Amino acid sequence: MTEVRPPAAPSAALWERDEELAAVAEAVDVLCADRHSPGTLLVLRGEAGLGKTALLAETRRIAEQCGCTVWSARGGETLRTVPFNVVRQLLQPALVSMLPEEAREYLGDWYGIAGPALGITEPGDGQADPQGVCEGLVAAVRRLARRDWPLVLLIDDAHWADQETLYWLAVFAERLADLSVLVVVARRPGEITGVSARHLDAVAEAAGRPVTNLSALTPEAAAGLTRATLGENADAAFCREVWAVTGGNPYETVELLAKVQDTELDPVEAHAGELRELNRSARGGGLVARLEELGIDATRFAWAAAILGDGITVDLVAQLATLGPDQAARCAERLRGARILTARDPASAGPAELEFVHPLIATAVYNSIPDALRRAMHGIAARIVTDSGRGAAAAARHLLEVHPDDDEELVWQLREAAREHLAVGAPDAARRCLERALEEPPRPEVHALVLHELGSATFLTAPARTIGHLRTALGMPGLEGDRRVDAVIRLSQALLHNDQMEEAVRTVEAEAARMPAGPTRMRLQAVQFMWEGVHAGESLTPGRSERLAELAATCTGRDNAERALLILRGFDAMMRGENAEEIAEICDRALVNGRLAPGLGWTDNEWGVELLLMLASSYVYTDRLDRAEALYSEALQAYDTAGWGGGHLVLAHAYVGLAHRRRGRLEAAENSLRESLRLAERVGRGLPLYWTAISNLVDTLLARGHVDEAWAMAERHGFAPPYPSTVVLPDPRSVRGRLLLAVGRTKEGVNELEAAEKAAAARGHLNPVHLFAAADLARALTTEDPARAARLAVDVRRRAERLGTDTAIGEALRVAAALDTGQRAVRLAGQAVTYLESSPCQYEHAVARIEYGVLARSVPDLERGEALARSCGADALVERARAELATGVGRR
Repeated sequence: MTEVRPPAAPSAALWERDEELAAVAEAVDVLCADRHSPGTLLVLRGEAGLGKTALLAETRRIAEQCGCTVWSARGGETLRTVPFNVVRQLLQPALVSMLPEEAREYLGDWYGIAGPALGITEPGDGQADPQGVCEGLVAAVRRLARRDWPLVLLIDDAHWADQETLYWLAVFAERLADLSVLVVVARRPGEITGVSARHLDAVAEAAGRPVTNLSALTPEAAAGLTRATLGENADAAFCREVWAVTGGNPYETVELLAKVQDTELDPVEAHAGELRELNRSARGGGLVARLEELGIDATRFAWAAAILGDGITVDLVAQLATLGPDQAARCAERLRGARILTARDPASAGPAELEFVHPLIATAVYNSIPDALRRAMHGIAARIVTDSGRGAAAAARHLLEVHPDDDEELVWQLREAAREHLAVGAPDAARRCLERALEEPPRPEVHALVLHELGSATFLTAPARTIGHLRTALGMPGLEGDRRVDAVIRLSQALLHNDQMEEAVRTVEAEAARMPAGPTRMRLQAVQFMWEGVHAGESLTPGRSERLAELAATCTGRDNAERALLILRGFDAMMRGENAEEIAEICDRALVNGRLAPGLGWTDNEWGVELLLMLASSYVYTDRLDRAEALYSEALQAYDTAGWGGGHLVLAHAYVGLAHRRRGRLEAAENSLRESLRLAERVGRGLPLYWTAISNLVDTLLARGHVDEAWAMAERHGFAPPYPSTVVLPDPRSVRGRLLLAVGRTKEGVNELEAAEKAAAARGHLNPVHLFAAADLARALTTEDPARAARLAVDVRRRAERLGTDTAIGEALRVAAALDTGQRAVRLAGQAVTYLESSPCQYEHAVARIEYGVLARSVPDLERGEALARSCGADALVERARAELATGVGRR
């Protein structure tokens, strides 16, 4: 640390900040040196008044001197409930300079997704996906950053940023490695908890370097600052007391020295005892007393400014404080002179003319407003915002602070604000509005509707809350007809996502029993069958498959309820291993001219993604891979276009990977599945979609022969019992059993495969392609228990012939060949090749071809098998074929 003031330092808060300024200068130099250099993230952490804002201002000066574009934004204590507030501030310099058509061109497909959150276009109908909006904002900043390179982003008071901005910042920080931009974030320690705190922690982790913790000034620096301000004649005792009184806090030191100058106090030891009283007048109660000395009009002006928080113009404050234009102008000038308000930094974004000199002052002023008056002023502010035509969402932060008073109009405004928040991808903001509406409270006939809307708002982020809200709503009058059915289905979905499968089934079953025969009852029955169909435990209802088959037999596909039942029947038949031709015919009847019916699309909410994944999966495991791939690709495109992230995008990438895996495109499968798993990590471990991603990825890595990597992946991601209560394709137990065998843990692998086979048999799931436990178990028991292995092989063959696909029969013949010897083994292996050659599954064909080449001592078959394996990306299989060829197998 230095004891003298840095020559270039324009601010007292930059004393003893040489290391921090050097890090900033280095980061700016790296940014400007190479357009393709990786991005840099610096995090400054310090208590209030330690100079974070001054460091950011100096960062701006250094960056602009080097020709950088600088965008900045600042969180506000009273603005944390305003979604996307800080990221909007950050991007305003770019956005205000663009015409709408330019913004649309730069943002491309993300315009309609991120545009509403940024306030540059109107939101669509319905609920935007928060993760999709976040990805859109990431894409927006990435594209603008390339245009405006070298770009520096400064975020001050990040601890007070809104949750939506912090989510974006955490995601954006992870992507900086391939984007040349400098991000500097300043925050206080502590201050916040919960989700926002986790996002800030993630930002710090992404920095890849230690967080800079700012320290207070040393006594030497405080003395230097005192003498630089008051003159070299300030004696040592006086300077020491300045440091003792302020604790070395730069902001408090500057304010105290300004007070000394105002009072013309001589800086000598005899007057050092007066410093504590002067310091008290600059903070807390002393600041409030100083404000009151300026007069009631100035106090009302300051209160109104604190209520507004941002956008502080003299005209707007005058409206809120009920002051005339001249009065308001005089008050603003008086408050500037008292160092309470100041003109906003002209380099900052936004139209505001005034801001508080320091957040500490803003907090003290806001807290000084009497509670009842503060609530009333928020109500007036809400009306001003609403009258200005900015909408209910803009007024919502004020409405949240109004005292509950059985106000029917307030309930309506909060519900409207919630709708607007959901439309831009801010469900947490919508939740706050609806929870506040319940405090009003709503009228009895509206209460259930508010609870229903609240349950829908929390569905993506807090299924447990959704369950409570919807159960309460369904027990009250007000939800009738389609709304009640929608609420019941949404409740069952929340129970499913909360791993309460049996309750999900019982909920729709009970509601269906209340309904007369007709489309509504059929819809509820379809949902019940759907949840039962994805349940991994034993069948909940005896005779379910028989009843589903009987009901589906009456369906012609004339409406979506009938189409849903046909899909469910096809999926159930596929899982049970019934005839593939019949399964495909049933599934085809659920389509309209070979396409999904209106209302049954991937982004339609009525039925949910589970139903369509059942349809596509039925095609996957009946060798109709072209139809499955078309559906999976359509899902991925639909979610990308709509900006749906989260679980939907996780599943889309996972099932695209599954289709690649079945085709034998193993490298493409691995890429899709790694992306699925990356997204799944954000949604949360332990969910069915997480299991789908990791199960498919481990299976694909094993097919490629990357056994060590598969094991490491399984260990890292918890791919082990207990398994989820929902069906996952392929079966996780079977995949883990195969993994255990591959790493040489044979006994554990056998036990896992036996458990998989037992669970599948109890459920009636006999499709040998996705439930391959019996086949792997037969191979594993060849030496230890050949009789049992033979029985298993016969059973696999019987199941395969019942299903009737080339893949199933070819795989069953491979098992039989592995258990046999001599010419019979050769014949069986040759038959397996014949079937798998006609199969769309090229990896299985490659394996069969190489196995036959070894048994028949056929160089052409080994060479063809090696070529197939190479095209699949099956590295270990390629090596095996080459090793066999190197031994001269055809000459033995």
